[in-house]
Amino acid sequence: GDKAFAQFLADEIKEEKKIQKHKSLPKVSGGWELEVHGTEAKLVKKIAGEKITVTFNINNSIPPSADDDTQEQKPDEQESDLTSTPNFVVEVIKDDTKQTLVLDCHYPEDEVGHEGEEESDIFTIREVSFQPTGESDWKDTNYTLNTDSLDWALYDHLMDFLADRGVDNTFADELIELSTALEHQEYIKFLEDLKSFVKCQ
Repeated sequence: GDKAFAQFLADEIKEEKKIQKHKSLPKVSGGWELEVHGTEAKLVKKIAGEKITVTFNINNSIPPSADDDTQEQKPDEQESDLTSTPNFVVEVIKDDTKQTLVLDCHYPEDEVGHEGEEESDIFTIREVSFQPTGESDWKDTNYTLNTDSLDWALYDHLMDFLADRGVDNTFADELIELSTALEHQEYIKFLEDLKSFVKCQ
């Protein structure tokens, strides 16, 4: 059984490599530095007196495909269309304060892929809070503003605040591309590890 499994994996890896769009990870424009640790990626940028970091994790970042079970798709078509839309966290650190403004953003599931709406944002801010700069563990005791019930004017200002720092629709599009490429790369690596694991006697 293991031999057949290993053979299946070898074929699968070959197929996945064939449809892999990016041999190396696509760049995000606007002067962002990328750091990748396993499934977590961090984009960092410094602008006058501020450091902005955007962190996301590709695990569970591919939305479940809706009603695909009913239509028979060719396996090839389905595979290459998977898009990774991870939640991402933007941290804005001002050099002279002890606080970091943290904005938790995500891609609304129904928005992705609906073109034609003018000027519609492809991502939304879900939560905003202040966290002490440099602490790795965030405190649940800090007030977290949930944007569901937020005044629209305030929400728009928050979106503009992000856009001024390079986190806008273009960035969000490029992040999807980067995340999708990273997810695919990790998936192929996982298949390769699985193959070695299965073959290991």
